[in-house]
Amino acid sequence: MSRKKIVTFGELLLRFSKPGQLRLTQGDLFTSKYGGSEANVAVSLATQGEDVTYITRLPDTPVGHAGAMNLAQLGVDTSEVLYGGQRIGTYYFEPAAGMRAAKVIYDRSGSAYYDLKPGMIPWRKILQDCAYFHVSGITAAISSQAAEATFEALDIADELGVTICFDINYRKNLWKYEGAQPRETLSSMLSRCDMMFGDAIEFEWLSQHKQPPFTATDSNFEMQMKEYGEWFNELHAQYPRLKNWMMGMRNIVSSNHHTLTALLWTEGELLQAPIIDIPDVIDPVGVGDAFMGGWLHAINIFSDDKQKQLNYSLAAAALKNTIPGDFNLSTENEITDVMQQYDLI
Repeated sequence: MSRKKIVTFGELLLRFSKPGQLRLTQGDLFTSKYGGSEANVAVSLATQGEDVTYITRLPDTPVGHAGAMNLAQLGVDTSEVLYGGQRIGTYYFEPAAGMRAAKVIYDRSGSAYYDLKPGMIPWRKILQDCAYFHVSGITAAISSQAAEATFEALDIADELGVTICFDINYRKNLWKYEGAQPRETLSSMLSRCDMMFGDAIEFEWLSQHKQPPFTATDSNFEMQMKEYGEWFNELHAQYPRLKNWMMGMRNIVSSNHHTLTALLWTEGELLQAPIIDIPDVIDPVGVGDAFMGGWLHAINIFSDDKQKQLNYSLAAAALKNTIPGDFNLSTENEITDVMQQYDLI
C-alpha cells in the first residue's frame, strides 16, 4: 500500500494584533489567532483534502488544548500532539500601512515547545506510514534542545525512507540561545532533505550569493532566468541530495500592493511561474507556508506536470494574501479557479 499521510512538525503560536490598522501601542483590545509556519502548512493541506498530522508540544492548559482543537476543527489530525510545559509561544503582529512596515515581536522563550527534547516524541510510530515529513528552520531557532529534537526527527524520517521537505524560514530574531549557529545548523538540516522552499532573501542568506533583482511592479517584468539557473546549479552542487527547490519571490510595491512569482528547479530543469499582481493585499502572513502546502498537494494532483505543480503553488500563495490570519483556507477548487483566471493551467 502506498503511503499518503503527510506529517508537519513545529511550534503552534498564539498571534496577537490590535484591531484594524492600529499600532501595538494603541487601543485597549487585542485580537488573537492561532498560527505558526508548520501549523499553517498542515491547515493548508487539510483544507485541500490531504491526510495530514501535525506534531508539536503544547501546555496542558485550556489555551494549549484550544490551539489543538482549532487545528482539529480545520481537518488536521492532532492526536499525536504532546502536552507538557508551562506556556504557549506567542507573537505580536502589527500590519503594514502606507509607508509603515509590518512589525513582528516574538515571545517564545520558555514555551512548551522551547523545552522540547529528543526522545519525547515517538517518531518511529508517527512516521511509519508517512509519505512526506515537513519541517522548517524555525524549529531549530527556538532553543538548542528543540534543534536536537528536530535532528532526531529528520534522522528517523530519513531512515524510514520518508521524503523530507524543508522550508528555510530563517528568522534572525529567534536565534538567541548560546552557541547558536544558524547557517551551519540549517545547512546540516538541508543535507538531509529532498525538497526545499524559501524566499529569495533566504536563498541569498543561505548561499551568500547575491540574488538577481526582483522589482516587478506588474506582471510584465522580465526575469533574469540565466542568472537564476546558474545560482540553482551552484546550490545543487552544495546540496546534491536536494532534487527539488522552490523559490518564492515577492516585491512590495506598497503596503497593500504586492507582486508574486516563483521558480522551481527540479533535477536540472528550471521552471518559471508567471507573475501575479495582487493589488489588494489583506494579510501577507503565511504566504510561504501557502506555497509549501500548495506544492505538496500539487504533487498529488499534477504528478506528471512540474509546471502545473509550480503554478498551483503560486495560485495558492496568491490567494493567502486575501485571507486574514496565518492560515490559507483556500480549497483545491478555489486554487484551480485562480489558475484558470491567470492562465496557469
